[in-house]
Amino acid sequence: MVGRFAQLFGALAGNIERVIRGKRENVELAMLCLLSEGHLLLEDVPGVGKTTLARAIAASVDAQWTRIQFTPDLLPSDVTGVSIFNQATSKFEFHPGPIFANIVVADEINRGSPKTQSALLEVMEERRVSVDGRPQPVPRPFMVIATQNPVDMDGTYPLPEAQLDRFLMKISMGYPDHASEIAVLTGMPSGPAVDQLPKVAGREDVKNMVDFASRIHVAPPLYDYLVHIVAATRQHSDIRLGASPRASLRLLRAVRDLAAAAGRPYVVPED
Repeated sequence: MVGRFAQLFGALAGNIERVIRGKRENVELAMLCLLSEGHLLLEDVPGVGKTTLARAIAASVDAQWTRIQFTPDLLPSDVTGVSIFNQATSKFEFHPGPIFANIVVADEINRGSPKTQSALLEVMEERRVSVDGRPQPVPRPFMVIATQNPVDMDGTYPLPEAQLDRFLMKISMGYPDHASEIAVLTGMPSGPAVDQLPKVAGREDVKNMVDFASRIHVAPPLYDYLVHIVAATRQHSDIRLGASPRASLRLLRAVRDLAAAAGRPYVVPED
């Protein structure tokens, strides 16, 4: 099963690389987020492929995906859904919003108001949305891929710490190297578009990979090592707010996935 995990992980990363050239490390980190049931924050300047990466992940997995364009006038109900009164049945019926998908692309999340951003707090941690006091579970696997632009900050709302804490990773795409940018230019007329990427894995495949990774062996000294790493962020003089216990749990899940992706049934310190 470890071999199957590593093979499928490599196939997914290779498929995404057909449209994201020269960014293998970023692609693999994004895949680790998906398989760790974490969430990913992509922060970089416009035009470097943030949204394309998110769409390529969704296209490579045979799963439902949605895109939410965050703007200052976006309401929480536009994200979570709303209950509408049905005159025929004389009952309120819940109409789910775009958050009810396996992969949700939250584009320019920092342009949404704090009230709308807070609509994501519950669902990103508990995988459910409470509407009119009733919990509505989202499908599994579930992942939020949010993008934000670190420049042009007019009309934006910085993400609060409670929101940032729910992201497993924040990565930057960066500009492509010279050869990769030439490959992008020469491959544009005939290269595969995101919508044309083949499906490499289905929802059940991803769920099985998620469940299998939880059984990867972690030796007792490595738990101690992991907690020391997280604790160091809380004691460092240059860090205003250290990592939470949630970070310890998410880091543990991510290193198990990384070990399985390398074809190992056990974690090593380098993970």
